[in-house]
Amino acid sequence: MAGLSLRNVGKSYGAVSVMKGLTLDIVDGEFLVLVGPSGCGKSTLLRMIAGLEDITDGTITIGDKIVNDLPASKRELAMVFQSYALYPHMSVRKNLAFGLQNMKLPKAEIDARVNEAARVLQIEPLLERKPRQLSGGQKQRVAIGRSIVREPKLFLFDEPLSNLDAELRVQMRVELASLYNKLGTTMIYVTHDQVEAMTTMASRIVVLRKGTIEQVGTPQELYTRPANLFVAGFIGSPKINMFEAKATKGAGGIHISMADFSGFEIKGLERNVDRVTVCIRPEAFVLGAGSVTVEAKIDLVEYLGSEILLHTSLPSGQKVLVQTNGKEKYAMGQSVNFGFEPSDVHIFDHNGDRVPFEHEALEE
Repeated sequence: MAGLSLRNVGKSYGAVSVMKGLTLDIVDGEFLVLVGPSGCGKSTLLRMIAGLEDITDGTITIGDKIVNDLPASKRELAMVFQSYALYPHMSVRKNLAFGLQNMKLPKAEIDARVNEAARVLQIEPLLERKPRQLSGGQKQRVAIGRSIVREPKLFLFDEPLSNLDAELRVQMRVELASLYNKLGTTMIYVTHDQVEAMTTMASRIVVLRKGTIEQVGTPQELYTRPANLFVAGFIGSPKINMFEAKATKGAGGIHISMADFSGFEIKGLERNVDRVTVCIRPEAFVLGAGSVTVEAKIDLVEYLGSEILLHTSLPSGQKVLVQTNGKEKYAMGQSVNFGFEPSDVHIFDHNGDRVPFEHEALEE
């Protein structure tokens, strides 16, 4: 196993800079997820770590070795791609063994590694089949197995589940988590799907945007303490609600005024603010209760089994998502009252940066 260190890593294509001074330490044995919208640079970063893309600036260190000029074949890592890239004319066994044969390993060791990978991934009954005889999930297991047999110090996964249907993605996430528990090898996993990022066994998640790191933290930290408006809007499903508001000094602290809602006060703002954005997650609203309340009209009802997602309109016309349990019945056009507690809000200044206040310090 090996840790990984990035120091001021940059990537440019001519005058166009796509990666800007990234610095990040990945601990030996960590499961790190890189997430962000399409075009944010996550796959490019993974390819630079793998040695498939040259870096323009900075250093990449795997273990205690700087690998900037080291070819991919010498970096002791394995990469699983979005496409399975299996040899169609070879059996599963031969697909797994092919890379080891190129490494000139003894046949006994090759057989032992192939059999152990097949056991770990539960594909032993598939070893004599050809790829055309496999389902999508089975092909992905074989692709992962081809990496396992190399016994790398570092696993890289580039959106490995994106070609699978929804049910198979859930199943493969569970299997990847199980694989991580068994191997304990450092893993870096790229996805554009924030739900997938939150539901893997990530030690930490790195949120990327336009080639820069917006925030690094555990899934819980990103959800409960988003560093800025981008992270707040990107992490969480259904999406967080955002309201423009005004902050003024009051008798007991800072008074927050929002259109439609009654005002409320918070204490302990760390700096002076004026115009702010108040963010509230859909599940933080409570139907018929809350210190700060409003009446809204239901535009759409989404029944999600144990939960219901209400799409509502406030008197000002702003749209608000409210998540509640699936026990009650609601109808389009119905008026509902709901509210929230000030301790459940997230506040961001005019630059989009998080503004901590008193209740957050008490919770930590």
